[in-house]
Amino acid sequence: MDIIQATGRKRETYHVQLEYSLLWECAMGIAAVTNTPLLHTLEKPAEEWKRLKASLSEGMPEQLAFVEKHNTWKALLQLLHQEAFASLPAFLDYIGRLAPEELKSICLPYLGIEHQDPRKRAASGDRKAMQELQKLASGNPFFPAYIAFICKTDPAELKRHLTEVMSGWYGTVIEPEAEQLLAVLIRDSEAKRSMQQRMSPEELVEWATGGVAYSPEPSVRRVLLIPQIVYRPWTVEADIEGTKVFHYPVASDSIHPADKYLPDASLVLKHKALGDEIRLRIVKLLSEEDRSLQDLTDRLNIGKSTIHHHLKLLRAARLVDIRDAKYRLRTKAIDSLGQELADFLQHDK
Repeated sequence: MDIIQATGRKRETYHVQLEYSLLWECAMGIAAVTNTPLLHTLEKPAEEWKRLKASLSEGMPEQLAFVEKHNTWKALLQLLHQEAFASLPAFLDYIGRLAPEELKSICLPYLGIEHQDPRKRAASGDRKAMQELQKLASGNPFFPAYIAFICKTDPAELKRHLTEVMSGWYGTVIEPEAEQLLAVLIRDSEAKRSMQQRMSPEELVEWATGGVAYSPEPSVRRVLLIPQIVYRPWTVEADIEGTKVFHYPVASDSIHPADKYLPDASLVLKHKALGDEIRLRIVKLLSEEDRSLQDLTDRLNIGKSTIHHHLKLLRAARLVDIRDAKYRLRTKAIDSLGQELADFLQHDK
């Protein structure tokens, strides 16, 4: 169909804002160490996680077990969005001053502007509103149980738990390395701000997150990029009112600025994913059109479990994604590979 363009308006997009804080890094560390199924995929070696757990103060193992059971790391992230807290004492003081209903309302996940009323009612003890939120969040693997926990738990107990787990992790893990961690977060934020002058908001988000293509939504005016070290190589996505949040993995050269020969983890991951004959054949097939798992299996005459394994590696490298049960090639990620390699080779020459 031919279209006559009768508008002078440009397509609206979002504004990108960058923030960093050791408090964010602390909360992300708590989230990481309690995500047992994902722990082996994180950059930090298993032995390092084991050492960290052994060094924790008395009572912290129980607090982390509570986080793992009820996903209270989500509550910490929700609370950290309320203000730009200058220090851990300021954050803990804020939690302590919250009224019970306000505490629960903040901790409950944001499910859209049109659902703010049931969110508030659920926080005040309305069982039907709680069930409404659970139904709305049924597509998320942990939100329904988390919503029930927040609505039913004793606010004083929740405050005590959040205070203890945040204080314990910060004191043991963050504080001893605060200067080095903060330097990494600052370097990475400055690098992203520099690129912000040369990229569109959507390009910046995709580049910073290592391949997350986020298109504008009518209700989202701002994208908040928050660098994190502990959850590398993963990007953690969240929603607050009017804002999409990405806790993105800092680049390798932000961690080791003096080593110009150290490639970024995402560049290594992409080239590793392409360094296999079967995966290259899959990429070629997907460059022609989107295909289902069955279609790829039939065309390559290889077992479905094997193809699924290769697709998983391609997806982890952000070269392939899935939509409506069909796999598709992320053509922008493929097209930018050459430039990413060139930038690495030219770095500090």
